[in-house]
Amino acid sequence: MAMNDSVNILNSAYLAVEYIDSFLPDNPLQQPFKNAWNYMLDNYTKFQIATWGSLIVHEVSYFLLCVPGFVFQFIPYMQKYKIQQDKPETWEKQWKCFKTLLFNHFFIQLPLICGTYYFTEYFNIPYEWEEMPRWYVVFAQCFGCAVIEDAWHYFLHRLLHHKRIYKYIHKVHHEFVSPFGMQAEYAHPLETLILGTGFFIGIVVFCNHVILLWAWVICRLMETIDVHSGYDVPLNPLHLVPFYAGARFHDFHHMNFIGNYASTFTWWDRIFGTDSQFIAYKEKEKKQQLIMKKKA
Repeated sequence: MAMNDSVNILNSAYLAVEYIDSFLPDNPLQQPFKNAWNYMLDNYTKFQIATWGSLIVHEVSYFLLCVPGFVFQFIPYMQKYKIQQDKPETWEKQWKCFKTLLFNHFFIQLPLICGTYYFTEYFNIPYEWEEMPRWYVVFAQCFGCAVIEDAWHYFLHRLLHHKRIYKYIHKVHHEFVSPFGMQAEYAHPLETLILGTGFFIGIVVFCNHVILLWAWVICRLMETIDVHSGYDVPLNPLHLVPFYAGARFHDFHHMNFIGNYASTFTWWDRIFGTDSQFIAYKEKEKKQQLIMKKKA
């Protein structure tokens, strides 16, 4: 009975969103996107699209999303939004990070990306424009992927902090006490495989079109680069996502080492009490700010 009720609620929600969507104006970018998509299908094989297309989406998205955080370090006005202001970025650290990223991207992640075509073939995942789901379906699927990845990340990330294995794997990622956006995927190759597995679970569960692969890549990169950015910028649209952790939450993990293990949401840390030190830290900050205001 409970399962039927849940299905009915989801169906009703889907119909409601579909009804609202019917009143929205046409997206002016839809036709150019359709033309570009069909051009891609006409001129490239599925293997090329799944493999090289996925690589291009990942690399372009990753480094473009890193640009704002990289530029912030040169803008004095933005320094007031830097979380750990006493630990500025250095060229040495950023260059070291960049070299490690290139190795991980092309020698660890690229071999995994090469399996994308065989995944789509095995599960008969469509590429055609006519089979592409509506925007709100892709949005809901990406959210579902984020929930699954977040659960995987919390428990495996917490395990990687175990004193018996930390120094062998996860210590690499914690070389930077004050993180910056490009450092999001700076990790030991084994960590890339272990935590990266969570990315693919949602794909296996939800994928009904190759577009989800690319949409989820962009969403996941947007989130992880934001929480590693080192800047808590106001009016960040990601803060509209319910239970979103954000840069301050994850920055504290790098600074404190213990707690705040989840990647995207705050609920697992709240359930298991692994955010207690972060909450205490925030309370201490509030008290200090009140004292400063009274003195002023």
